[in-house]
Amino acid sequence: MTSISAAALQNALDQIRAVVGPTGILTEASDMAPYLAEWRGRFKGNSPAVVRPANTEEVAAVVRICADAGIPIVPQGGNTSLVGGSIPYEEGREIVLSLSRMNRVREIDPLNYTMTVEAGVVLTSVQNAAAEVDRLFPLSLGAEGTAQMGGLISTNAGGINVLRYGNTRDLVLGLEVVLADGRVWDGLRRLRKNNTGYDLKNLFIGAEGTLGIVTAAVLKLFPRPRQSITAFVAVPSPAAAVELLARLRAASGDAVSAFELMSRRCLDFALKHVAGTIDPLSDPSPWYVITELTAGTQSDAFQETVETALGEAFEAELATDATLAQSETQAKQLWFIREAIVEAQKFEGGSIKNDVSVPVSRVAEFIDLAEAAVAKACPGIRPTPFGHVGDGNIHFNLSQPEGADSAAYLARWDEICHVVNAVIFALDGSISAEHGVGRFKKDEMPTIKGPVEFDLLRAVKATLDPNGLLNPGKMLP
Repeated sequence: MTSISAAALQNALDQIRAVVGPTGILTEASDMAPYLAEWRGRFKGNSPAVVRPANTEEVAAVVRICADAGIPIVPQGGNTSLVGGSIPYEEGREIVLSLSRMNRVREIDPLNYTMTVEAGVVLTSVQNAAAEVDRLFPLSLGAEGTAQMGGLISTNAGGINVLRYGNTRDLVLGLEVVLADGRVWDGLRRLRKNNTGYDLKNLFIGAEGTLGIVTAAVLKLFPRPRQSITAFVAVPSPAAAVELLARLRAASGDAVSAFELMSRRCLDFALKHVAGTIDPLSDPSPWYVITELTAGTQSDAFQETVETALGEAFEAELATDATLAQSETQAKQLWFIREAIVEAQKFEGGSIKNDVSVPVSRVAEFIDLAEAAVAKACPGIRPTPFGHVGDGNIHFNLSQPEGADSAAYLARWDEICHVVNAVIFALDGSISAEHGVGRFKKDEMPTIKGPVEFDLLRAVKATLDPNGLLNPGKMLP
């Protein structure tokens, strides 16, 4: 990455200020601080300015100024990245371009089941806007009160409903993108069918801001469910959980929208450290599942179908106990357990985190092999696997041995992750299921991608960002 002179930088910043106005650019350290640090604390960068344009035209003008001056840009949404994808490097050569002021819902078309939103709209606002017209936007994840749609699209975010509705990629019909030279691609199509050439939007979904800056999107909406059944089920093993999932999908006509696995250790951590967490079953179990099934109409028959399927699971020894929420309040209590797991791990010392995926049929095999492998590499390590077993995505987090030195343990992060990755590769899995690559996993890319695939990735980058000014040093080494 080449440097520019202080005079050239200041000239560019003056031009940017003239475009976005005094409220659209931050240069004081205290004002910029929230934009320069990852919330988990692993990455902290520097920048000469945080630019906050108010519309697509301002984004395009800022990008043109930076392109002419050779200033790199780090696009940023809600800054909820877990892999450092939205944080500038420590050298302070990149400006941060925050889309947070671009927060309008431009259009809702209930009959077409679409919504057009700007990149800075927070996910909960999208969900609420859909609900106001009796529609559902199904993307749901822990950071939904902060995460913005531009960032979610740029990372192809997942969450708890991927099993039924797909990743973010499956929820986007069209995009508006500012390219590296400042041109604007208007691809805000609201069509389900448009067979006219390359599907350009998919180049930018999951590209982590390295190919263009997403400024708006057309999102798919769905009918709002009229009935929801939430069950918390004790299962003897991950293998039993996978079999239970298959049975519930078949019995309900594929009405399973979420299916989350957690170990007893996960629940114990949550009960110990997070107020409001409950243990919903009378006897402990080594593993649990929380699942949600939804239907378009309110029906006693649907409830009976689910209860019958669970009863058959008991007979097949796939489940040992279960409770069904009798109200929305009880359902929220059960889902709070899943949310509390993430917070609870902080209180158990150092935690090495793995966001991985394998084919659903190999989830149990992965957990067994990975737990054995890390135990051999680090005796006393405490695996806390949990997550979206319905789509094969397990958050295979590893708490330090009790009494261990946290700093010394975390210093082994790369070593321990390589142990886990070896199991992933053997099972035809991925080392990044939904968090992305960012700067955290970019050096693994030449290893996990074959030479042809890696050449294609670099060719796309060189074509769309020939000067390497969009989120440099992220995704591709």
